[in-house]
Amino acid sequence: MNIDVFNGDADGICALLQLRLAFPLESKLITGVKREIDLLGRVSAEAGDQVVVLDVSLDKNRLPLAELLNKSVSIFYMDHHYAGEIPIHPGLTSLINTDANVCTSLLMDVYLKQRFTEWAVTGAFGDNLDTAAREAAKSLNLTAQELLQLKQLGICINYNAYGTCIDDLYFAPDELYRLLDGYISPFDFIRDKTEVCQQLINGYNEDMDLAGKVKAAYKTDSTAVYILPDEKWARRVAGVWGNELANQYPDRAHAIVSYNRQGGYQISVRAPLDNKVGADELCALFSGGGRKAAAGINHIPYQQLTNFVAAFKIQYK
Repeated sequence: MNIDVFNGDADGICALLQLRLAFPLESKLITGVKREIDLLGRVSAEAGDQVVVLDVSLDKNRLPLAELLNKSVSIFYMDHHYAGEIPIHPGLTSLINTDANVCTSLLMDVYLKQRFTEWAVTGAFGDNLDTAAREAAKSLNLTAQELLQLKQLGICINYNAYGTCIDDLYFAPDELYRLLDGYISPFDFIRDKTEVCQQLINGYNEDMDLAGKVKAAYKTDSTAVYILPDEKWARRVAGVWGNELANQYPDRAHAIVSYNRQGGYQISVRAPLDNKVGADELCALFSGGGRKAAAGINHIPYQQLTNFVAAFKIQYK
């Protein structure tokens, strides 16, 4: 059996699209909302099965990874999040790079020798790696309008992944992947699936307009914290709005706080684009994780928000 495990955001989806265009096969899909990263725990596999894991932190899946390897399951692991110590095992092939300027889609592009770079660029834009996306796109000789189309698609695929549960989203990530699957070029998808693209674009614009009316709850010269209302649109927009703020204020760190279903807060952190470090370390203090430039906390009790804000200000003073 073949099992594909991937983050439900633009980077995870675009990485898998490239891999399955190069090596098509039937596989079981395991994914979820953006913050559902303990995905290997959902894998049921036996000796001889092959598992691909894309854009999911190894450190957050260490125990189920070890259990699968001990059962002689073959695992191919590609990611750019904090991994900790990477196990050495004959059944594990890992390609992990935690540099702040790479993402899994770009790693896949290199692995496949630039066969589907348009999808890699789309995924990089979705991960808010504009400079890296534009650099990768140089070989494609795209017009400014075409580059903008890839950026818009990447942002919208990424936007669709945010929420505390599938009901918050317009499309379940595995459903959206299946809609995208088989398209060699993102431009073919944009042409053929106009209604899907328009639904995501409209939703994104409406949610971003609402987010733009929210004022910072805490702000210094180097940090800003926004607390969103307990609404579906707020849970959907948390990550992409953090990216937008990071682009608008590249010398400032941002934290987007939204309500979760556990009776607390969920937090998205964006390090300053001028200093893309520390987001993963900060969130780890509160049992969160991610990467240097962007990280998050799935659950923090209401009463601990002041502790988070204090640590946030110290991290980016």
